[in-house]
Amino acid sequence: MHIRTISKQAGRFVPVLFCLFILQCVSAQKPPLRLFLIGNSFSQNATQYLPELSREGGHELIIGRAELGGCSLQRHWEHAVAAEADPKDEKGKPYNGKSLKMLLSEGTWDVITLQQYSKISTDLSTYQPYAGKLYEYIHKLQPNARIVFHQTWAYRSDSEDFGQLTGGGEAKSEKEMWEKSRAAYRTVAAALHTTVIPTGDAFWQISADPKWAYRKDKQFDFKNPPQSTLPSQTHSLHVGYSLNKEKMNFDSHHAGPAGCYLGALVWYGFLFQESPVRLTFRPETVPADFAGQLRKTAWNTVKKELKASVH
Repeated sequence: MHIRTISKQAGRFVPVLFCLFILQCVSAQKPPLRLFLIGNSFSQNATQYLPELSREGGHELIIGRAELGGCSLQRHWEHAVAAEADPKDEKGKPYNGKSLKMLLSEGTWDVITLQQYSKISTDLSTYQPYAGKLYEYIHKLQPNARIVFHQTWAYRSDSEDFGQLTGGGEAKSEKEMWEKSRAAYRTVAAALHTTVIPTGDAFWQISADPKWAYRKDKQFDFKNPPQSTLPSQTHSLHVGYSLNKEKMNFDSHHAGPAGCYLGALVWYGFLFQESPVRLTFRPETVPADFAGQLRKTAWNTVKKELKASVH
């Protein structure tokens, strides 16, 4: 009697256990997404927290990088040309002693990204012919890869400079820098029949939000700052003010923890076409309520981009 009961109960659980085993096998067999970045410090910023988000979301991710500080599309292309002309030329191997061709040839890549140097991202004339040449060069090396553009962000509202404009001059505000850069990225992407990762759009959505936007501290004495004291920088997506041996430095260009987090959320949503809203990881310095808003903003921005790319 006892043996029969055990057998009967075991029989009930066999199908369930078998299904779980199959699901585990399918999950284990899912290939990792292989992502390759051709950029600079902005691509480093935007993907800083992407590995953590991907792990939490159950996605295996492999990232390859060809990044140089302040590097433009033109400079990346000129390095590639130098390597093709003479594989031994050091100019052609600026990525820790390797050329772009060498790095791209290290396996098969699923998604490859390109971006313009932020300072000139507002000037459409700086993209071509380099964007097109790089696109064609990459496609020959990785014909099955999806090549997209990473739309970088505008500098913080209290920046002392913004991007240069086509025909001369400079953008006057964060909004103008976002508008001009956005237009340039989309013009080039459309010409090459591809799309963009809308990081810059997500940054602007936060900067334009009355509740969540960064506002310069009006109570702080910037001309005679108190020693070892920084102004309030609540909701700043950029590095902003920092202390180095009691000296106050200012970086209105690069992303701080919140900006790096927002960028990674946008990349997560774009790459996996999946909402990051449910994810719980956040940098310790980003408050929970702000992190929640960044997750929502990232996904709303990505959804608009994905919808637009279908039409």
